[in-house]
Amino acid sequence: MSTETDPIPSPLRGLTTVVFPVTDFDAAKSWYTKVFGIAPYMDTPAYAEFRVGDYQHEFGLLNVPMSGGFAQAPAAAGGAIVYWHVDDIEAELARLVSLGATLHQPARDFGRGFIGASVIDPFGHILALMYNPHYLAVAAARAV
Repeated sequence: MSTETDPIPSPLRGLTTVVFPVTDFDAAKSWYTKVFGIAPYMDTPAYAEFRVGDYQHEFGLLNVPMSGGFAQAPAAAGGAIVYWHVDDIEAELARLVSLGATLHQPARDFGRGFIGASVIDPFGHILALMYNPHYLAVAAARAV
């Protein structure tokens, strides 16, 4: 039986990397270096990658002009939305807006203790934030 912290095994074991295609690669690297507070650990002319957060999740930036037609930057905000856990939604929204993001959705209660919000980064991607009790429960269980 599955619980919140002990899921049923799946061949899809977890998300490994989230990649945002960008056309202004240098500006995107600079902006996300400020957002994460670290430089990318991998930095090539075509791709840069950061390891972020409690589980060192991989966040990549793909230089669209060097992708060989593999990817395109968004024409408008949309597509898959990836939520990042944060402990203080309002403070992080304010910080991201001060760095040049545009408010997309203000903080709102999703119910059951989940609170979400989002901004649009300067490159057209939705960057979503969530206070997520499930994330905290999993992190606490793994810390034992």
